[in-house]
Amino acid sequence: MKFEMKKTTVALVTLAMACGGSREGSQRVVLQNKGSDTLVNVAQAWAEAYRNVNPNVAIAVTGGGSGTGISAMINGTVDIANSSRAMSDSEIQAARANGQDPVEFIVGVDALAVFLHANNPISEFSLTQLKSIYGDGGTASRWSDLGVTVPGCRSDEIILVSRQNNSGTYAYFREAVLDDDDFKLGSRDMHGSMDVVDLVENTPCAIGYSGLAYATDHVKMPCIKQGAGSCVSPSIDTAVGGSYPVARPLFMYTAGQPEGAVKEYMDWILSDAGQCIILDKGYAPVRAVSCA
Repeated sequence: MKFEMKKTTVALVTLAMACGGSREGSQRVVLQNKGSDTLVNVAQAWAEAYRNVNPNVAIAVTGGGSGTGISAMINGTVDIANSSRAMSDSEIQAARANGQDPVEFIVGVDALAVFLHANNPISEFSLTQLKSIYGDGGTASRWSDLGVTVPGCRSDEIILVSRQNNSGTYAYFREAVLDDDDFKLGSRDMHGSMDVVDLVENTPCAIGYSGLAYATDHVKMPCIKQGAGSCVSPSIDTAVGGSYPVARPLFMYTAGQPEGAVKEYMDWILSDAGQCIILDKGYAPVRAVSCA
């Protein structure tokens, strides 16, 4: 799998500075970075490490979901928006209409994993089965519909754990697994990726999905099969190599072609130092890197 960065028209980058109105270089600069819950942990790790690179630049990181970060980009209230999905054409048009011209950077690659309770006997899914479980009109509503009995799940009900609809993970799962069809009603929609994994870990009847970086030793991750191909387990190698069928690029958007402190920060994120941090957090880097 190979992803390329897209660049759009040059525009000025708005910097949110501490002590308001100070010129860059004269006082401490604060960059506002907001969006994807998938990326929030690595974004915080980047921000903390960058203090040692440039102590005069602070990165204020908040989550809230890809849609939240993109909305902030459209409104011009962030310097960098994190997203686990690409901005839509309508979002880009809305941003431009509001004087923003988003520039897209691919900063990593993620395997979107499916999580099961540790006692669930299922070890593999096809994309067709996942659509039957999660998709509107899908016929699988009980574990016995898939030919298994799950210890501890007395009701036999498949409890669907999902993300809220402003999440890029939600949007990507809908696109890649449901073929853009609607989700079934009745899912338990969680605010963050960690919440998905925690609920599945403690609920024998549950199934959930989220980024590979949030996996723990207390949940199962079945391999995923596409068509007549082999069943592939989620991993950094299978994500970046393209064999895992539910892998996705991870994005950061700047408000125009980055300049000054924003450009320096983005350059550092895409350097070996920044890419080794995303690798350490459980995601694939965008290229081969040399890490100490």
